[in-house]
Amino acid sequence: MMRKLAALPSGRVGKWVVIAIWAVLLVPAMMFAGKLSGAEQNDNSAWLPGNAESTAVVQRAEKLMPADTVPAIVVYDRAGGVTDADMAKAQADAKAFLGIDNVVGRPQGPVISDDGKAIQTVVQVHKDNTGWEGLGKVVDDMTVIGDKGADGLGFHVAGPAGYGADSIKAFSGGGALTTITAVVVVAILLLTYRSPLLPLLPLITVGVALLGAEALIYVLARHAGLVINKQTSFILVVLIFGAATDYALLLISRYREELLRHEDRHDAMAEALYRSGPAIVASAATVAVSLLLLSFAELNSTKGMGPACAIAVVVGLLAMVTLMPALLVACGRWIFWPAKPAHGAEAVRKEGVWSRVGKAIAGRPRLVWAGTALALAALALGTVGLNASGLANKDQFTNKPQMAVGEDVRAQHFPAGSGDPVYVVTRAAAAGQVKAALNGVSGFAGVQDPVVKGGEAVLLAQLKDEPSSDAARRTVDRARDAVHRIAGADAQVGGSTAIMVDTEDAATRDDKVIIPLVLLVVLLILGLLLRAVVAPLVLMATVLLSFGAALGVSSLVFEHVFHFAGADASFPLLAFVFLVALGIDYNIFLVTRIREEAQRQGTRRAALTGLSSTGGVITSAGLVLAGTFGAMGSLPMVFAAELGFAVAFGVLLDTIVVRSVLVTALTLDVGRWMWWPSGLFRRQDDALPQVGDVDPVPSLSGR
Repeated sequence: MMRKLAALPSGRVGKWVVIAIWAVLLVPAMMFAGKLSGAEQNDNSAWLPGNAESTAVVQRAEKLMPADTVPAIVVYDRAGGVTDADMAKAQADAKAFLGIDNVVGRPQGPVISDDGKAIQTVVQVHKDNTGWEGLGKVVDDMTVIGDKGADGLGFHVAGPAGYGADSIKAFSGGGALTTITAVVVVAILLLTYRSPLLPLLPLITVGVALLGAEALIYVLARHAGLVINKQTSFILVVLIFGAATDYALLLISRYREELLRHEDRHDAMAEALYRSGPAIVASAATVAVSLLLLSFAELNSTKGMGPACAIAVVVGLLAMVTLMPALLVACGRWIFWPAKPAHGAEAVRKEGVWSRVGKAIAGRPRLVWAGTALALAALALGTVGLNASGLANKDQFTNKPQMAVGEDVRAQHFPAGSGDPVYVVTRAAAAGQVKAALNGVSGFAGVQDPVVKGGEAVLLAQLKDEPSSDAARRTVDRARDAVHRIAGADAQVGGSTAIMVDTEDAATRDDKVIIPLVLLVVLLILGLLLRAVVAPLVLMATVLLSFGAALGVSSLVFEHVFHFAGADASFPLLAFVFLVALGIDYNIFLVTRIREEAQRQGTRRAALTGLSSTGGVITSAGLVLAGTFGAMGSLPMVFAAELGFAVAFGVLLDTIVVRSVLVTALTLDVGRWMWWPSGLFRRQDDALPQVGDVDPVPSLSGR
């Protein structure tokens, strides 16, 4: 049955049918994929924890204040002190801001700082139906007004509105990210195969898969309630390029081998797909199911990302096991030019780097795996210093946009909590009691009179400390304790500081729930694939060690090399899912080949054969995936840079150290017990291979 399925996309007629089907599907895919950005939800609801108190405050406050408004904090500064003319300009600007679409209410201020060197005006901005994207035009229009006739007076738009505008501009680099990712993939494929033509086929297939995935995600976002945002959109591009190209590399490598054994290229592809298919499907299933488990997250940004990225992986898999084989067979052997594999040709059996690595490990495998494990564990100690409690808005950029500069100026000249208050929503009848309770909470500089409407009231409290600081978060906790004790008030505390508190709490809960689920699912998939108990446990242990080491090194690099202020609260979970799910891929590629070879020559010899025969293709696959995630650094966002670095470094660690050294050494030491309790366990091993005792295995991956 499996052989018949494998033969379908590579048949003489089947290949043209498959190509035609994908060509037909490409037309609506292109149409819908182009609309994906219009289906994104970049407002608060797409990011906040769904059941958090701060989320409820946003919803309740909409009935009391202009719906979905955020403050734009306009800051002017002059090193020598602001003048009367500067104050007159700020007053004139405040009036001019009222003429900008989506500016609502009367501006607060302008007011001069105590040191006389800065002026601040707070303007409320309505995000309209475009969410955060609508802020960009508002802030641009405000900047035009502020820069006009400034005469050396500094002008900056800070606060939540300034952050939203600069975030959208940063995420708008998604098109450049796609281009950079494609260039990285082509460059690595050219180095891998040394063929100017062959890289075109994986690139075409990935492009088709990306359009198909984006189209399907758009339809689900529009009609099935799938929530996506800018963050999801750029991650799925990187993921589908990296994962799908990895599957292409494994398939092409095996197809090359089979072309030497089969005169008919259709037969060669059918055999290649039959042999490599289980590993490719298991790899994709591991990634897709792990990503689907993110649906159990409380953070809406994480919850929506999981299904969308899982769809991308599944569509990439379908393209690589149908369209890619059809294209390869349709093109014929000439696609490998100038090194076309000829039927019956003997592969040059020269000792490659992976054969030499295997021989070195075979000498003392136990010492090798123990030393490698200890080294990885030592690197994992760096996780102790990881600060993943969230980032202040101004710290979320790798560069220094207008908003970040404005926040620095404001912090120098104005009270830390000004312009970004804590919002408290309560029943109108209890508003007086709530205000009195808030006035008794240490950490507040003052509480405004309540705004009452329709039985509800909202109060704004100014923090003494910088809104993203630990001190401000503790103030929010104290405020919640105080107002929750008022019977019948139904009081809830929100605002940007409360959002950070709730986001961190939700992220901690997500880690505790989803990480064990991912481990269990991956373990089950490995057990089904390998039909064993010991091998899956060994592989999971190596991947966890690799993840810990990657996170430890990343933590040190973030703090001491990149000098980032910390990490997003969702970073550890996303790094874990991507590194474990993608990292296990390379172990799957290696161990499935070892299992295939073990049926003929015993587990220990098969370990060296598997390493030698898959070393080139797995290294190339690791470079592709690391390169695509590394391309995320082109976006000027700390979250993108941190996730990209962690996954890229972790993948390289998996490829070069864990898969080639640790897993190989463990397999050599454990031997046939790897397959317990399957029938393969009962096949006796030959003696442990010694240095110089193993024939070189030709690398057919093109390396």
